[in-house]
Amino acid sequence: MKITASQVNELRKKTGSGMMDCKKALVEAEGDMEVAIDILRKKGQKVAAKRSDRETGEGLVIANINESGSRGYLVVLGCETDFVAKNDSYNQLTQSFVKIAMENNPASLEEFNALKYDDKLTVAEKIIEQVGVIGEKLVLDYKVVDAECVVAYNHPGNQIATIVGLNKNGEEVKVAGKQVAMQVASMAPVALNKDAVSAETIARELEVGKELAIQEGKPVEMADKIAQGRLGKFFKENTLMEQAMFTDNKKSVTQFLQDTDKELTVTGFERISLS
Repeated sequence: MKITASQVNELRKKTGSGMMDCKKALVEAEGDMEVAIDILRKKGQKVAAKRSDRETGEGLVIANINESGSRGYLVVLGCETDFVAKNDSYNQLTQSFVKIAMENNPASLEEFNALKYDDKLTVAEKIIEQVGVIGEKLVLDYKVVDAECVVAYNHPGNQIATIVGLNKNGEEVKVAGKQVAMQVASMAPVALNKDAVSAETIARELEVGKELAIQEGKPVEMADKIAQGRLGKFFKENTLMEQAMFTDNKKSVTQFLQDTDKELTVTGFERISLS
């Protein structure tokens, strides 16, 4: 199977592995990107852990909350170049989509695209129009979180934004929630807690952990136990509630929230990154 340079480059960006290693992995995986990533991981190659982010190139991500603070909106308008993304008119266009989302509360991206942008065009049609005006491919994405209290965080530059839902409300909760929203932006958790990690992901982590143990010369009969240990480390590093707080690595996010209120917890979150 012929592997293209663009495929190799995409895998290199995702994993940080060398070009030749990426090409060999893609050949072995017959062009399947996800299989190639796992091949590199099993060989112990350098692989970026944050695989959950959507690759939308350049653009802007904007998070906001409704007036009552019970719903958070995350809107991203992706484009091809930072030259376009840094234009004031592009920022205004993205902000107009955020406003439409907040005024209409669409339940899904499909519903969002069908909304009226103005008297003549739907949101989807406005995107198509702007592709012709700007001359670049544009991609709209949309996420929401509903909770007793929702906190939004926009990282400077609008390349990363997050929304975090909490089970309680109040000023202290909002302050703590802002810290957790920044945690999500910084540490890119893949799930809320270990119970929220998919069975597919767990199986993959166990398989990779076992293969690495064997390659490291560990006894085959010990490989499963070692893989379980590595899975525990994966949960600690990649699930929000078990992660160490970026402001105090002696406390988990769970412990940090309990310092504010023993019953305070995160009910859901969303994160989109363009970097």
